[in-house]
Amino acid sequence: QKTIDYLVKGLKTGLSSSYSDLASSRPWILYWSVHGLSLLGYDFDQDSELVTRCLKTLKLCQNKSGGFAGDFLELSHTAPTYAAVLSVATIATEEAYDLVDRPALYSWLLEMKDEELKAFHVQKDGEVDTRGLYTVLAVASITNMLTPELIEGVAEFVGLCQTGEGGVGGEPGNEAHGGYAFCALAALHILNRFDTIDLDAFTHWIVSRQMRAEGGFQGRTNKLVDSCYSFWQGAIPALLHLIPGYDATNLINFDPNDIDSVEVELNSGPYEIVNVGQDIFYDENGSLLSDQLRLQQYILVCCQFIEGGLRDKPSKHRDQYHTCYSLSGLSVSQHYGLMKGLPNEYFPLVWGDKKNLLERTDPVYNVEVVKLKKTMEYFRQDKFASNHNELVGQFQNRK
Repeated sequence: QKTIDYLVKGLKTGLSSSYSDLASSRPWILYWSVHGLSLLGYDFDQDSELVTRCLKTLKLCQNKSGGFAGDFLELSHTAPTYAAVLSVATIATEEAYDLVDRPALYSWLLEMKDEELKAFHVQKDGEVDTRGLYTVLAVASITNMLTPELIEGVAEFVGLCQTGEGGVGGEPGNEAHGGYAFCALAALHILNRFDTIDLDAFTHWIVSRQMRAEGGFQGRTNKLVDSCYSFWQGAIPALLHLIPGYDATNLINFDPNDIDSVEVELNSGPYEIVNVGQDIFYDENGSLLSDQLRLQQYILVCCQFIEGGLRDKPSKHRDQYHTCYSLSGLSVSQHYGLMKGLPNEYFPLVWGDKKNLLERTDPVYNVEVVKLKKTMEYFRQDKFASNHNELVGQFQNRK
């Protein structure tokens, strides 16, 4: 409840002057807050004031030429556009859906495509990287505008960004990085193309990013653990698990019985393991290639702020960004990798009290799954254009 209060207060009463450096991240702050609230079970239908404030902000950030900017009267950028569309999906009302100008958005996304690299600039004349690529694909996929013209050649760019370590960087030749690695694999999920990267090398890289002492993830080799990577890195094992026909378990030298040191910690307090079988961390029926319970411990024990909200690590202060991605990583670790029986049957894995169980987020888009399905179904109605010629024509007819 304290975390809910913290996030609601930031949306309703504004933020302190310490957030002035994030003035060009309004849609991001909004998304971090509403998504965190969504995972905590907040009922937006019962808070019209909060919803109205959120939608007003998004309207002011949307440009007539397409896309959303980070602040009023700025250039559109793929990152705040992604945050805006995810916020719309999280609020999940028809008023929110109709706020998105799809024809203008599609035309702008096409303008961002680099004809030589086949990936996307993050803004006009901006950099071309895997972050821009993923955010464009996520937005287009959610709003039903993932046309052949938009995605042509995109998967091949992802392959160019894989490094000798096995992970993926932002651009060809860059160091492998957790955020970019997530963007790369999530983009390949949207495209349903996994042939452009070496998945085995990628798997070796990601399983080395969870730190044994803390239980959390680092973003790059030889870096400190950071709770935001609970999602950026923590979602990757879930994404690997969801690739049809891919089984990386034979790559990992792992003994499921070698959990004595962790059992001591789990049994040292008044905690309850919910829906956990005899093999806690690895189950041949589907557990992830990560230590899900240890990650949950790091988030819940080390990253919670006593007044509400979550932080990077002990000694750091809370903020909306780390609150959002800590909760997102917690949700993924609870809801994925323990599939049993039919495809839609699973048992959540929860460390601590049953009240720690969050709503289920989608590991590709990071939107609560029920709301994501509702949003995608809305934009797939016959009344919405979904092919290239119709979308371009609708926008050009306005001129």
